[in-house]
Amino acid sequence: MHNDASAVLAFWHPGDAAQARLRSEILRYISGVDCSLDRSCPTGHVTASTIVFDHDRRRVLLTLHPKIGRWLQMGGHIEPQDASFLAAAQREATEESGIADLVLDPTPVDVDIHDLQCPKGQPNRHLDIRFVAVAPPGAVEVISDESLDLRWFATDSLPSDLDTSTLRLISRSLARAAHI
Repeated sequence: MHNDASAVLAFWHPGDAAQARLRSEILRYISGVDCSLDRSCPTGHVTASTIVFDHDRRRVLLTLHPKIGRWLQMGGHIEPQDASFLAAAQREATEESGIADLVLDPTPVDVDIHDLQCPKGQPNRHLDIRFVAVAPPGAVEVISDESLDLRWFATDSLPSDLDTSTLRLISRSLARAAHI
């Protein structure tokens, strides 16, 4: 899985210098830390997330994260049964949205590195590789136990408290979603 995650990033062309720096940092981390994909890694771990648009690309599906209390894209940890990094992103998006048959673009759209507090109060770091998906026509979301709420938002009427990273992700993903 380390090789797959590295390959996904190696072939991705970041849109700007800041994204290129983050990509380089994540690639160095993956190659230098054996446990970089394992959620128990004490220095942080690589995660996979997906921003989901409806089939018309007019709405984005966000989850109200129970630990953070903010609207975010679907995503989470790599699991041992994941066949590839893209499969992990697909699994997380499907589990958290309840929508089968999401169509994912196999090329990342964005990366982010952020610090957070784990449930036991220990600081941790997520090195997040982000993808874009489009839901099939008529898709109905189903809230999971990993979310306080799950809601479609018009892309021109997003929640006012979105962080800059999520706003950047939505903005970059809209153009990509048009080609899925």
